[in-house]
Amino acid sequence: MKITFKEILNEAKNYLFITIGLGIFVFGWSAFMTPYEVTGGGVAGIASILYFATKIPIGFTTFVLNAILIAIAWKVLGPKFCINSLICTLIMSVFFYIGQRIFTQPILDDMFMSVIIGASLGALGAGISINWGGNTGGLDIIALMVGKYRNISYGKVNMMCNLLIVGSSFFILMDVQRLVYSFVVLFVSMLVADSVIDGFHQTYQFMIFSKKNDEISQRINQELHRGATFLKGYGAYDRHENDVLLIIAHRTDKVRVSRIIKEIDSSAFVTITKTSNVFGKNFDTLKL
Repeated sequence: MKITFKEILNEAKNYLFITIGLGIFVFGWSAFMTPYEVTGGGVAGIASILYFATKIPIGFTTFVLNAILIAIAWKVLGPKFCINSLICTLIMSVFFYIGQRIFTQPILDDMFMSVIIGASLGALGAGISINWGGNTGGLDIIALMVGKYRNISYGKVNMMCNLLIVGSSFFILMDVQRLVYSFVVLFVSMLVADSVIDGFHQTYQFMIFSKKNDEISQRINQELHRGATFLKGYGAYDRHENDVLLIIAHRTDKVRVSRIIKEIDSSAFVTITKTSNVFGKNFDTLKL
């Protein structure tokens, strides 16, 4: 199969953003959490606990553990996923190696603020990486393998593993305060990561009831290069048949669509709802 120059550029762009995301992820851990001996979930969490106990560098442990999991998952999840995971693991391990040498002392004097900032940056970076096709390895691999053979959701496997990892940190550090802060990291990471991942794919559904729907749809097509669909509606009160305009728009187009509607018919009846997933042309690709 011939690979085009455009495909190479797209792949390079993907890995550029994956690298940026992993850089932010590691920065959050190395600069704000590790100096205070606070950990989180995932393979990075296991590597951090081992570092606190043995001083083995986090980057080395992260690479070894992920490499073992990738080798186990090769036949189950396929070479494409595993090669991508290995590349992400290499990038992340190098960043951890560099980060631990740069950030030997906490940047902030406030431990709680460091934990919140570190967890938020880590989740932000992981979310960026995932949205561009990357991953942080570890629990992603375990959860996907378990989900392939058992009727257990990805989220449940991740949560159970993370709780086990964070809880085990107490037996190394023997510090209740750090244990509580590690659970705070887990909670903040979950909230921020979900917000980042959902935010990248956020779309809106417009239902427009107007006598000027033809004009609105033309403006949408011409100015935003977006399609629109006419649905047949029937008024329960006046018994008149009307066209209802349905538009699906990215979050970046929401304001422009709203402005067009207002300019053409300020008295139009409009409903705007968030949609969790949209698949098809100009949107996401359905993956099963």
